[in-house]
Amino acid sequence: MKQNAERRAALVRMRDVALAWGNGVTALDGLTLDVRAGEFLAILGPSGCGKSTALRLMAGLLAPTRGQVRRDDGLTAAGRVGFVFQDPTLTPWSRALANVRLPLDLAGVARAEANERAAAMLALVGLAGFERAWPHELSGGMRMRVSIARALATHPDLLLMDEPFAALDEFTRARLNDDLLALRDQLGFTVAFVTHSSWESVYLADRIVIMSARPGRVLDEISVTAPPGRGAAFRASPAYASQCAAVLALAAAASGAVA
Repeated sequence: MKQNAERRAALVRMRDVALAWGNGVTALDGLTLDVRAGEFLAILGPSGCGKSTALRLMAGLLAPTRGQVRRDDGLTAAGRVGFVFQDPTLTPWSRALANVRLPLDLAGVARAEANERAAAMLALVGLAGFERAWPHELSGGMRMRVSIARALATHPDLLLMDEPFAALDEFTRARLNDDLLALRDQLGFTVAFVTHSSWESVYLADRIVIMSARPGRVLDEISVTAPPGRGAAFRASPAYASQCAAVLALAAAASGAVA
């Protein structure tokens, strides 16, 4: 019973994980990390430290050179893990609805049902009425919303996000941060979110892990203290500023910079 309880507590367990590329570069070495059911986990660290590689290991897209990556049995089913990349990666020859519908098509969902579910996801991310829009007709923020809708179309238990808002302007990024938290509250998925921003990590996450420079491993972690719902009042609060400063100092130390 204790083992089952532990498995429910962590959707993904990584233990002493190393990954070396064929060119001899070691991306990760000694990475030990849990992604706990129901949490919003932010992964912060210097460029090239293996953050994106860690997400791909969690998704099962890569296998470790050493160590173990164990995923909850439920995550092995098709569609239980969603992935949002830094670039929206939309197919330019497909309209917004068809882009969102893609994972449902691959899963063999009947076309009528898939269209209905894809349209519902577009509405959920604020894009009702844009079902027939081509990607080139959408702004960067709107394309990212389509990408998020596509990742959520299968109702995943775990959503992996690799710096999805990094290329967006400050105001669009803030709106999408709020929208992501609202979607998480509504749908109940777990999030592992890679970012370079200490400010974004504190605003979004329940827990933040700080990774070392390459080869990456976890150096430290911080539990975020925030009110339910967060929002503008939290962004303007001394508690938010002090936690951002603490995370920034740890991230600077991890990259070898002077905090």
